[in-house]
Parts: sequence; structure tokens; C-alpha cells
Amino acid sequence: MNRQDFQRLAEERVANAQALLATQQNASGAYYMAGYAVECVLKACIAKQTQQYDYPDKKTVENSYTHNVELLLKTAKIEDDFKVYRKGNPDFGTNWDIVKDWSENSRYETHTQSEAENLLTAIIDSKSGVLQWIQRYW
Repeated sequence: MNRQDFQRLAEERVANAQALLATQQNASGAYYMAGYAVECVLKACIAKQTQQYDYPDKKTVENSYTHNVELLLKTAKIEDDFKVYRKGNPDFGTNWDIVKDWSENSRYETHTQSEAENLLTAIIDSKSGVLQWIQRYW
């Protein structure tokens, strides 16, 4: 997979989540897809750092093969900018607090329509959405 693959997947997962929410029959699936979009966009940021013919650092590789969005944020090397942006944008901070609680284990959990809508909104909000901010770095 490369950077463009992760970018495309992020966009597809948002669309998947929106479609599932629209049916009002699979909120748990929508919740999982929405969070997966954030994982993909962070992995696109990590992929952007990889230069052709460079041999990647072992720790970076290990930390890239995770579903933990907080670890992916660090591995993408955008954590310092994240802290500054979060401090100046409380709504973004609130949205991140919702997003960071997502995990790959959510695919085995039950989530309500409201929970899925809140997560998707935190991700795609046009003013303070997590996806919109991360896309600056992908």
C-alpha cells in the first residue's frame, strides 16, 4: 500500500460510514468505518515521510502497524503541531477526545446511532474536524 491508497481508503471509509448512518440500520458498522478513516489518513501521513530507496527505521515500521490513533499521530511526526492546534482550537480538542477513543475493537462492539453520528461529526466537521486537520499533512 502507498500514500495514495491510504488517502483513497480514508475517503471511502468516510463515505461508507455516511451511507451506513443514512440507513439507520448499522450504527456499529458506521462507527467502525468512521474511525478507520482516521487510521488511514494518519497512515497516509506516515507513508508521505518514506522516501524512495530509504530503508525505514524499525521503530517507525513497528509503530505504523497499529490501529492506535494516538500512536499513529506520534509516528506521523505531527504531534507537536497537533498540540499547538488543539490548544488554540477547543472544538478540535473536543473532537479529538471523541476520535481517540475509537479502536479496532469497535468492530466487535455495539454502538448507537448517536455514538456513530458523534464520531463521524468529530471526524468530518468542516471547521474543527480531525480529518480536515490531518489532511494538511498527508
